[in-house]
Amino acid sequence: MGISGYPEGHPDIDKAKLAQAMKDKLAALAEQGKQAEIMTQFAFDADAILLWLERIRQDGVTTPVRVGIPGPASVKKLVRFAARCGVGASAKVMMKYGTSITKLLSQAGPEQLIENLAERLDPALHGEVMLHFYPFGGLVDTANFINRHYSK
Repeated sequence: MGISGYPEGHPDIDKAKLAQAMKDKLAALAEQGKQAEIMTQFAFDADAILLWLERIRQDGVTTPVRVGIPGPASVKKLVRFAARCGVGASAKVMMKYGTSITKLLSQAGPEQLIENLAERLDPALHGEVMLHFYPFGGLVDTANFINRHYSK
């Protein structure tokens, strides 16, 4: 069973409440003999993802985590989805890609985020970590992106 995770936080819930809710959900699932997996909201910041993973592992959470990665999409679309998840994420996107109309119409892919995570992830520190994609640019475009860049 999957439960939610928030590497960049949640605009309406403080970190302590998020951490406690995660522990409570995992404990309830374990009491019922259910296997759990944590599926995170999409995130743009590798530093935030890695720090969050370290923090939950230090808190004793050993559950596998699937980190949400935004699939390739226009910067405008990424900003729109980020705004739905909180001003902080939206502001980070705007700072990263700028606010010009030209940049808002350009495409953005997750290559840099994925490479940054791949270089820095340490299973001994971060535990079992996988990725899942949010296909904001469309399911076919995201599947094609994965096949082009990460298929063996």
